[in-house]
Amino acid sequence: MKVGISSCLLGNEVRYDGQHKLDRFLRDELGNYVEWYPLCPEVECGLPIPRESMRLVGDDPENPRLLTVRTKHDITPQMESYTAKRLDTLAGEKLRGFVFKSKSPTSGMRGVKIYTEQGLPSRSGSGIFAREFMKRFPNLPVEDEGRLHDAGIRENFIETLFVYDRWRTYVETEASPAGFVAFHSTHKYLLMAHAPAGLREAGKIVAAARKPTLTESLQAYESVLIKALRLHATVKKHVNVLQHIMGYFKDQLSSDEKQELLEVIERYARSYVPLIVPIVLLSHYVRKYDEAYLKTQWYLHPHPDELKLRNHV
Repeated sequence: MKVGISSCLLGNEVRYDGQHKLDRFLRDELGNYVEWYPLCPEVECGLPIPRESMRLVGDDPENPRLLTVRTKHDITPQMESYTAKRLDTLAGEKLRGFVFKSKSPTSGMRGVKIYTEQGLPSRSGSGIFAREFMKRFPNLPVEDEGRLHDAGIRENFIETLFVYDRWRTYVETEASPAGFVAFHSTHKYLLMAHAPAGLREAGKIVAAARKPTLTESLQAYESVLIKALRLHATVKKHVNVLQHIMGYFKDQLSSDEKQELLEVIERYARSYVPLIVPIVLLSHYVRKYDEAYLKTQWYLHPHPDELKLRNHV
């Protein structure tokens, strides 16, 4: 899948000081599973390397100006013109997400300092390019590399990337009623781990879908899907899902096996072991007892094991 990224995070020397901000996890590990689409708004809009540093200035956090720090040169019109044109080209790239550079006055997602005319930070907002990108593509999974150092945020974002890629691939290549039911069915427990209410709402959309109005149903479903995935899966919600899955084996497991599984889930609930521990045990029973429905559930394998994301949540 193709995922946008601030170019400096891949080691490209495009920052104002001629340096980079290489993130080795993104380049060397996640990069094995995505096609990175690097982008630097400041360079692409015509600014040189190196260049004078810039910051956001103004009283309106939704429309601050982009000024150079020393000379106070206003770059806003140049950046806004570039952004409008660049978003048009990105619309045809079929991106599945974007990783922005944190705190950047052009590419920061949130928490970017906005200064007063006197040079004092007074509030925070989003970088000019990132703000318009998120408005133009509201359903795309986005994060900044700073927040991805948090294990829970990292796992949630990467899981969402893979879900969104499967969803858009289905919409763009098949978009059949049968495929709609299959997508929802295989993502049932994954959605439950994020938002049980969202799962119910999504299920109603699928149940009511008819071929003549399928396009509208798919649009409604995508909105619910993304809204649900943006609610992080908590330990409590994971425990609920794990117990639901355990219910499939009530007739197969011995008393000792049931007790062991309950103890493992309880240890996860108390944060003594990571999520991968009960997942591995349940996956063992899925394979041992050939549970066909659970074999289809993306919840048990939402992203490549090699990324080891569930070893830390």
